[in-house]
Amino acid sequence: MPPSSDKFYSARIVERREISNDLWAIRVDPGGEFAYRSGQYATLGVVTPEKHHERPYSIVSAPHEKYLEFFFELVPHGQLTPRLHRAQVGDQISMRKVARGSFTLDLSGGRDNHLLIATVTGVAPYVSYVRSLYQEWKTAQWSGARRLFILEGASRSWEMGYSDELQKVASEVPWLTYIPTVSRPWEDEAWHGETGRVDDLIRKYTDMWGLRPADTKVYLCGHPEMVENTRGIIRRRGWMESSIQAEAYFVPPRQGYAGEPED
Repeated sequence: MPPSSDKFYSARIVERREISNDLWAIRVDPGGEFAYRSGQYATLGVVTPEKHHERPYSIVSAPHEKYLEFFFELVPHGQLTPRLHRAQVGDQISMRKVARGSFTLDLSGGRDNHLLIATVTGVAPYVSYVRSLYQEWKTAQWSGARRLFILEGASRSWEMGYSDELQKVASEVPWLTYIPTVSRPWEDEAWHGETGRVDDLIRKYTDMWGLRPADTKVYLCGHPEMVENTRGIIRRRGWMESSIQAEAYFVPPRQGYAGEPED
């Protein structure tokens, strides 16, 4: 049975971008008004004869954009991503009319620095933060008084679907620093950037950037193993739990942590 129109939109896919064999991004026209803040998520779904399959996905786009954007990783035996992976431009998917989530950027908390740590699809809310702030900065609605430091990890460089965009913004503005890192450089011979898992690089970059508990809030998003490992490292370096904001994604069993989808 189709979901009720009072709670759901029938959203139409207007664009699809292939990132790798199991990573892709889409933009959708929600089909109605959809208010949200950067860092929140939307609940997407596909109706089958058996049931209505739904999962929450972080929103990549910023509130000023016309379409909603999402970044997915395929879970081969999942309930939803195989169906979403088959969906093409013009297809309809369900979307709940209300955004949820509190993984938003805290620019009013008094801390000048924001350390944003992610693995693969966990970068989605950070892209939304950056797009929102970039728009406000260009239109003189925001002074750039806070600084964002993004540390993003993946097994291989082609799994970082927004690296080019983040590097471009970081080259233009004084308030964003972006470091991508690859944990399997032997599988990515063209890569000449940073290597290692993000949790192994916390000490190096917090020291290099001069980030301290007194002036820095930490955000963790992605694979639950990364989130927990990094949380422990951050705590041992003096951060209180109240200064750490985390959102862990479900991940199917696999070697390493190349991505972190909802299925």
